Amino acid sequence: MASTSAPRNNAAYGRISSAASTLNSENQTLISEIRKAMNMMREFAVDLEGDNESEMVKELEDGVIQLLKASDECTHLSNAIQSVGNEYQPGEELTNFSKLFDDKFKNLKAASSSNPEKHPWLRQFREAIWNVHHAGQLMPGEEQEDIVMTSTECNLLNIKCPLTGKPVTELSDPVRSMDCKHIYEKKPIMQYIRSNASQGRCPITGCPKILRQDRVVCDPLLKIEIDEMRSMANQSTRADVIEDFTRLEED
Repeated sequence: MASTSAPRNNAAYGRISSAASTLNSENQTLISEIRKAMNMMREFAVDLEGDNESEMVKELEDGVIQLLKASDECTHLSNAIQSVGNEYQPGEELTNFSKLFDDKFKNLKAASSSNPEKHPWLRQFREAIWNVHHAGQLMPGEEQEDIVMTSTECNLLNIKCPLTGKPVTELSDPVRSMDCKHIYEKKPIMQYIRSNASQGRCPITGCPKILRQDRVVCDPLLKIEIDEMRSMANQSTRADVIEDFTRLEED
């Protein structure tokens, strides 16, 4: 009589993996909503700073710091969920998923060195407020190198689609690999994955990941992160223009 343990194990693994993917997706949606809230708070704070409502601006800044802490917690949760889903192996004994998840979450949190005060989102918030009355001037305690470093910090691994050469800010239908986190234009990457010549390997030079169509998606955060990159580029352009005018006046 054939053993049924292997099919049962495969079925159990499939259910756990599917449940982990669903939970991770829901948590990513929550993170995206936090990001949207922080962007709105930054816009409100800029308006309030223009009206010299400094106390209300400070309250919004404190709120952003609390949201950053919540976002970091959600990120650790997402990573823990994903790790449990990827690493789970059915055995003879029942798995204590509560302990497995708690241990993974604690390890990820302990390994993290995130500090809200040094987070680029908080720096962008403070820079937007500073520029209301001091556009073109360095923030107190900063050097030009600090601005360059911070302005280039984002969660996007590649700034151009490797297949079309377009900047990710100009992609009409951007998608991201759930495995290697690289970003592509959807139609070209799907054609690329299906082609026999590619064997599904990520087209980014040096990336060893094999792409699957069902794992190359527009996740909840992608378009928000692309919008943030576009906004950062626009802010940098405005700062350069202001600096050019300042130099002309000095000359």
